[in-house]
Amino acid sequence: MPATLNPYLSFEGNCAEAMQFYQQCFGGELNIQKVKEAPIAAQMPPQIQEQVMHAQLNSGAIVIMGSDMNRTKLNNGNGTHLCVQCTSEEEAHRFFNHLAIDGSIIEPLARMFWGGLYGSLTDKYGKYWLFNFEESTQA
Repeated sequence: MPATLNPYLSFEGNCAEAMQFYQQCFGGELNIQKVKEAPIAAQMPPQIQEQVMHAQLNSGAIVIMGSDMNRTKLNNGNGTHLCVQCTSEEEAHRFFNHLAIDGSIIEPLARMFWGGLYGSLTDKYGKYWLFNFEESTQA
């Protein structure tokens, strides 16, 4: 099996909410383990017991992981983007429109010079997303 690369997103106390939102967008199976459910729960402070130790969303080839456990303060930036290579125009529009809810559209979905349908946005959790569909790449 070839190596895979999956995004692992960090949150500040709203990981469960964000991952449930992503599940609404992409479908699939979501597993969430809170600190209180982890083997190390007794060693962790009471104020973080409800935070997410690890979450994973599996929806076909899309795998998104996340956590509220951060060793340092988060600084959302524009240096990382989650790029979704869609399998149809309908899928691109569905994912884009759902993730745009309460977010900010950077570039609306539109035909680009390379022939693809492309758009970008920042979701309501401050994560940057790119969407692309190219009919010529579909078999």
